[in-house]
This record gives sequence, C-alpha cells and structure tokens, in this order.
Amino acid sequence: MKALRGNIYEVEIFKREGFVRKKCSKCGRYFWSLNPDQELCGDQPCVEYGFIGKPPKAKRFNKREFREAFLKFFKENGHSVVRRYPVVARWREDVYFVGASIYDFQPWVTSGIVPPPANPLAISQPSIRFTDIENVGRTGRHLTGFEMMAHHAFNIGGKYVYWNNETVEYCFRFYKEVVQVNPEELTFIEDLWSGGGNAGEDFEVLIRGGEVATLVFMHYETDESGVLKPIDNMIVDTGYGLERNVWVFSGKPNIYEAVYGDLVEKLRVESGVERVDERVLLEVSRIAGILSAKGEGLNDIWGRIVAKTGLTLDEVERILKPYELIYKLVDYSYALAWILGDGVVASNTGAGYLARLLIRRCLRAIDELKLKVEIGWIVDQHLKSLAVDFPELLEAEDKMMEMLELEARRYRESISKALNVAMKVVRDAKKPELKLEDLIVLYDSHGLPPDLLKEKLAPMGIKVEVPREFYSLVAKIHEKPTVGKTDEAELKLR
Repeated sequence: MKALRGNIYEVEIFKREGFVRKKCSKCGRYFWSLNPDQELCGDQPCVEYGFIGKPPKAKRFNKREFREAFLKFFKENGHSVVRRYPVVARWREDVYFVGASIYDFQPWVTSGIVPPPANPLAISQPSIRFTDIENVGRTGRHLTGFEMMAHHAFNIGGKYVYWNNETVEYCFRFYKEVVQVNPEELTFIEDLWSGGGNAGEDFEVLIRGGEVATLVFMHYETDESGVLKPIDNMIVDTGYGLERNVWVFSGKPNIYEAVYGDLVEKLRVESGVERVDERVLLEVSRIAGILSAKGEGLNDIWGRIVAKTGLTLDEVERILKPYELIYKLVDYSYALAWILGDGVVASNTGAGYLARLLIRRCLRAIDELKLKVEIGWIVDQHLKSLAVDFPELLEAEDKMMEMLELEARRYRESISKALNVAMKVVRDAKKPELKLEDLIVLYDSHGLPPDLLKEKLAPMGIKVEVPREFYSLVAKIHEKPTVGKTDEAELKLR
C-alpha cells in the first residue's frame, strides 16, 4: 500500500472535474478550486464569511434531516452505519471526552490491535471540546458540544478499502448530489492534521468561507517533539460538523441562531434582552468570524464593526454582551445534556470537574441575564430534542435534574462566603490586586468566577486582571495529559 501514498493532494476527481491548484495571496496556503480566478483560500482570516445572509443555493435541512441525509448517502455507498459512542472516553487514558469521531477508534483500532466495528463505516458522533470554550458566543462559530459526522476506512493488515481518491470523490458527490450545491462553491485547502498520536495530510473543505468538512489521511505517528514517523496503517479520518453545515446552508448570522434559534428566542424574551435588527447581527457576525479569545487585533475588529454598522462602540458592546451570554448558555447546556446523560457526576476532579465548570458558567450567565428559569429547565429543552434520536439520554433525566439543582444551590451559597476568602487573599498579599494564580485557586476551591470578582472588587480599588482565555487555561490544567499532542506548525517528517 506504500505505493498509494504518493502526492496525496493530487486526486483523480480534481483532474476529471477541472479543479486548479492555487496559492492563497494572503496566507500562502495551497488550495483547489473550479474557479481559476480565485486568489484567496476562502478561510479566516483571509476572508470574511460569505454565506451569512447569502447562503449558497442548495437544499435546506434542519439538524436531524442533515444527519439522516449524510448517513443515508454513505450507507447507499457501501458503508455500515454504526451507533454513536459515549462522549466520555473511558477507553482512553489521555483524554476525558470524545473530541471527534476518530477518538472512538484510537488507539486500539487505529493501531491494528482491535478490528473496527465495520469497515468502511459512517457515524454521527456527539463530541465535547473545551479548547474553544472562551470563543463560544463571541465568534459565532465555536461550540463546546457538537456532532461530528464522519466516514472512516481502515486500510490495516494489508487490506485495502479506499484512500484519498475515493474520500474526496465521496465529499464532492455528497455536496453535489445530496446537498445540491454548485461544485464551484467548493474549495479544498491543503493542510496537515494531528491528534491522539496520529497525523496525516488533509483537505479542509470550505463553502463561502465556512468550513464544512475535513478529510484526513492518517499514515503517521507523532511524538511529543512533533516528529512524524510513517506507519503501515492508512486510515481515512473525516469530519463533517453537523451544526456547522446546518449553519452554512441556513445563512443565519451565527451557528447558535441556526441550530438553537427557538431556545435563543425563548431566553431572549425571558431575560428582557432587546431584539436586535438582524441586519446589524449579520454584519457583526461576518466580521466576528475572525475574532479569537486571545484578542489579537480586537480593537481593529471592533473598529470595523463600528464603521460598517454605524453604531458607536458602546452600542456594539451593549448589543453583543447579552447575546453572547445567551449563546454561551445554549451551547454549554447542550454539552451538559450529553455529559450528564452519559453518566458524569459533577465533582472536583476529572471529567466531573469539567462538567462542574460548565454548570458554573451557565449559572453565572443566568445571573448576569437575570433569568428566572433554572439551569435544569434549559438542559431539559435539549434533552427533549435529543431524545427523538437518542432516547437513552432520558434514562437518567431525574438524577440529572437533581444534580443540577444541587449544584446551583451550592454555587450560590458559596459565592457570598468566597468573597470574604478573596478579601483575605488580598490582605495576606499586602497588595491591592489578585494575580492569575489567585484567580485560579479562588475558582477551583470556591467556585468564584473571575469576572464576578472583578465586578465586586474593582470599585474597592483592587486590581483584577482576567485573561480572556481564563476558562481555557483552567480546563487545560484539569485535562488528562495528551499522548502525542503537538502543534501542527511544528510537525516534522523523520
């Protein structure tokens, strides 16, 4: 099978359909397109989202319909559809939660120790990621809980199933035949992916600036230094974000409005948040797509939003803040429906700690929005929707509601006591400030959100600097050490 590796980016369907290879004039990455005049790769930050308010002409699907259409297509094309795995990765030592469908098969299947449940197979795998928790609600595209649709082929033990040519052709056909989008809308960007100790060349598939799929050809192992070592096994690892696809073809301002629109509206009404003119939200979302929690160029981006909308900076912040909180709330509560539904108990360690982190973030958002609904009610809205396809989530519904009620009570009882602890930390330090390590300890030990500390202590002259990526840092501290985790930019072929 080594002869099949070759130049993975040169696939038969590109030649047959007339795709041309181009180099992005901004970022320098190579991409394939049917448009010979296309100069930009189509990804952020090289372009703003082009589908917002102007979705590509295609068939319209809701979330459930898109999942069914995807799985049906691959079943009709020789794949066995397998049931989802739990979101809690109890079979792995390096992570707590499943972050993509390939996690289901690492390391035992990908290493060839255990045969796959089917080969080839298709799946829609609920996934949890904490790496982008800070970006949720701000960028319009990030989620902590989502479904990753995928098809996989395991070329292991000398058995050939399929590789790059078939994978790209399946993608091309799915969007052309099932989604009924014009192939000229598709851009395939060349890239390199790594995760869970494996790596390989990949294509990022974009439509009008929105990434709808990633096609990975895994045939390397990685070590902590980023060295790539070729292996005999060749594994097709694809990912089609379900929510991302629904969003791109809806043309809605952001992923939360596209997927959770009804719940967003209920929470907006309950909290008394002013309805924003959708034209303003559309403009904000086009630009906000290049935002990140780390804040690079944040002032420039806010300036662009002000210039394009005609609003003042204060007006933009007044509009975005409550919507950001609502979007965080619908996403975090959705992730909790999966996490708690699959048996995690909120605690101070392991997966339970990360569940508690999400619960507290939800409770903080509820308080800031002055919502009268309880966190259990919000999670239950997701459970009722999910139960149509995943009835097993309702088996522990009563226990989940009891746990959420208990966590809410503990959180609110601890807040008033913990503020006194924070004041003691300041007095002991003999300086009117709280450092990052203080904020982490106060959050971990007493559940005090750093923004609440700043709100309460700043008027007293106490300096509290909260990093934008605070919760990502906290989550990282409590994650399991990841085997073979490397920065893609540092991957090196041995």
